[in-house]
Amino acid sequence: MGIKYISLNDSLYSYLSGLRSDASDRLLEQLRAETAALGEEVSKCQISDEEGTLLGLLTAAIGAKSAIEVGTFTGYSSLCIARALPSDGRLICLDANREWTAIARKYWAKAGVQHRIELRLGAAIPALQQLEPGLTFDLAFIDANKTEYDTYYELILPRVRRNGLIILDNMLWGGRLGAGPVQEATGRAIDALNHKLAKDPRVEAVLLSVADGIQLCRKR
Repeated sequence: MGIKYISLNDSLYSYLSGLRSDASDRLLEQLRAETAALGEEVSKCQISDEEGTLLGLLTAAIGAKSAIEVGTFTGYSSLCIARALPSDGRLICLDANREWTAIARKYWAKAGVQHRIELRLGAAIPALQQLEPGLTFDLAFIDANKTEYDTYYELILPRVRRNGLIILDNMLWGGRLGAGPVQEATGRAIDALNHKLAKDPRVEAVLLSVADGIQLCRKR
């Protein structure tokens, strides 16, 4: 069988994006609008609508009670994950930007999930190294400094339970991978990690063409 995929265009993307369970969620719409007001260069850091829905779906599907997020920005992904956790669930969010995460805090409170979320401000690698002994997670979402992705992954993997998920964002690097040698450090880091995950015996991994590419890894 030949290669099987569908090329997206604006109309088809609008069709699929509008057919999500939370497509009419006013709170998510408000958060997207407030983030967009920060300007295009900043707001492009926010995940896509359908990616947020997928994060919530996966969180609920595996019965996650404990989760960690590296890179919170204005809180869209954390909001989707936290809503899918049980009332006694816990999400630890790591981010270095106080201004952007202030927006996240506001929307966590509006959604009534602030009690499920603990924000730890500061650089991600030291924060991961300083996690409490014995702390484990059902799900991890990574969306921060791309050149540090491999380090995040290695620090988080031992803390993920068997059959837990690690999800990494922006793994197609704006569609620039696969066409030849990569010169930029960010692209090289993502490309190397994609190849590593495909062969890593500790996980079962698939690279999905959702948004800018999602690596979905199940810990064996």
